[in-house]
Parts: sequence; structure tokens; C-alpha cells
Amino acid sequence: MIISATTDYREAARRRLPPFLFHYIDGGAYAEHTLRHNVSDLSDVALRQRVLCDVADIDLSVTLFGRSLGMPVVLAPVGLTGMYARRGEVQAARAAAARQVPFTLSTVSVCAIDEVQRQSSAPIWFQLYVLKDRGFMRDALERAQAAGVETLVFTVDMPVPGARYRDAHSGMSGPNAAWRRMLQAVTHPRWAWDVGIHGRPHDLGNISAYRGAATGLADYIGWLGANFDPSISWRDLQWIRDTWKGSIVIKGILDVEDAREAVRFGAQGIVVSNHGGRQLDGVLSSARALPAIADAVKGQVSILADSGIRSGLDVVRMLALGADAAMLGRAFIYALAADGQAGVANLLELFDREMRVAMALTGVRTIAGIDSTIIAR
Repeated sequence: MIISATTDYREAARRRLPPFLFHYIDGGAYAEHTLRHNVSDLSDVALRQRVLCDVADIDLSVTLFGRSLGMPVVLAPVGLTGMYARRGEVQAARAAAARQVPFTLSTVSVCAIDEVQRQSSAPIWFQLYVLKDRGFMRDALERAQAAGVETLVFTVDMPVPGARYRDAHSGMSGPNAAWRRMLQAVTHPRWAWDVGIHGRPHDLGNISAYRGAATGLADYIGWLGANFDPSISWRDLQWIRDTWKGSIVIKGILDVEDAREAVRFGAQGIVVSNHGGRQLDGVLSSARALPAIADAVKGQVSILADSGIRSGLDVVRMLALGADAAMLGRAFIYALAADGQAGVANLLELFDREMRVAMALTGVRTIAGIDSTIIAR
């Protein structure tokens, strides 16, 4: 077992959450080989320990898409974040604001974008899927721009949903799923009181705002399945490039040629990601895919990376492999489920400390100083 603060928060989340929610965030696709390799491959990256380098003044700040951030970390888009704590998107965004890092709101969030924008001061990014319902996509873009969002994260690795067998076993989907979820809620009273009763409405806020009617959990899987668009190609995205006034980040890049396509498309950023191992099992971990992609497009586009990051040390490893910043998904959700905003704030504080220790012991004082030279060959 890899020991980290995230490990402790994961166990606390497992105890607190109904199984259908815990396994939804914890699980991956097929046999979950890529899910495991995301963590193990990143933890296997060995760093060079240096001494007598004068590391008295360490600076974690970084500029990304014209914004100064307190550390090179972004909270990633996670569907149904508001089911892990009462109005969870708002709580996570507030914790992000305190650390001067962005919070990325998912298309399928519980809290709508205007609620999160109104109740937090974090720089909010908005994540959008490629969907058949172009009317919804246009509406979502308009709402995001009206809320002051400057960065759009376009997730492109879900033309079809992955085969996630844990969801069928846990009650997220499958026969009698609604009854199973209700029984699980009753047997987890802390979650039921905090989220089940006081965290309402339990709907997909951005989608409900567009439809003019509640879109609840019972509609979640069906709506997504019916709206994913396997026919999408790069040329179909041009209208978004023409419509969106801010930065565009293409999320879900694992191949060098796709990274080059993103540059040709005109994206300002990419996220090297396998969707946390939740799409195609057996693909490269993000840690293994990242160096070749960085060699191909570093300097032409900002490179972010996710999948497998469980500590501040892992963030330093991703930066050394070629990323400009890291996105946290499961790590912050575990903390949110365990202790709400305070949990996410504490996790980010721990990541900050771990990054400072790692930088000091590898002999670097700034984020710009973290590169492949600190990796032990």
C-alpha cells in the first residue's frame, strides 16, 4: 500500500459514504489495471536527492493562462461532487479559493455554475463534454461566460462511457439500483443527514437549468449514455473555438499525435489523462505517457496531467516528467467526503508542505526549476 494523506482520507470516505458513491469515485474500467498503474508508475519515478543547494526560500507560485496561482495544482472536474458533501462543489471551490488554485466544475455537477460562482471566490474553470445535444452545449458555454469563467476544459476521451463494473455491483446502476441506493443511505446516517436530507436538491444543476426541469440521479446514467457522441472529430470542435472567448484546455490526451492535433486546433492547454483509469483499461498510465508528449509540444501549449496523483510529492514527479501543473481528482473528493471544505483545505495544505519538502531535497526553489534533471536515471 502507498501511504499518504490521501490514503487516510480514502478510508474515511469509504466509512462515511454509501457504497454506490464510494465505488463510483474509487473504481475504474474493466479489471482496473490502468487505475492501479496510474498510482504505481508515478510512485516509481525516482528523484535525485541533492544537498547543500541553498533552498531556504521556496516559491510554489506559478502563472497559468494569465492567472497567478498559489501552487501548480487545479481541482479537476468530478461528476456528482455535490453528492460527496452538502453542496460539495461550493465547499471544494471555497477551499480552492483559500489556496489560490482553480476549481473545475463538471458538466454533471450537482450545483449549477451560477451557484458556485456566487458562493465562492475561486477562479472557476468549466468542463464540457462533447454531446449530441448541441443546444445544451451552447447554453452551457453562455452560462459559463456569463459567470466569468475564463478557462474551458473540454473532455474528449468519452465518446462512449467506459465499462465500469463496480457501478453495477454497488447500486449506482443495474437492477433495483434506486432501492439499493436508498437502503445504503439509511445505513449511513451521517451522510444521509448531511447530504441526503440537507444537501438537496439532488439534481444535475447545469442540465436542469437548460431543460427547465429537475434532472435527478435516476436520469444521470441514461442522460449521459444518450448524449455521448461517438461521431465527434476535431473539425466538429471548431464552432466551440470560434464561440469561446477564453482559454481552451483539451482533456484526455494520451498520444503524441493527439497532442499535436490539439496544438493545431488552437488549444491553449492539454491534460495528459486516461480519465483516472475509468475509460479504456490497459492504456498507458499518465506518468508513462507524459514525457513523450512533453517532448513533442512543450512550450507550444500548457501541459497539465492527472490520474494517480496522491501527494504533493506526486505533483513534483508530474512536473519533472513534463507537466506545467497537476489536476487532482480522487484525492480531493476523498477529502471532501471525509470532512467537507475543511478536508479539502487540509489536503491542499499537506500537498503544499510535501511539495516544499520534495523541492528542498531535490535542490530546487521554484516551480520553473522542476524538470527532468531531478529524475534519477
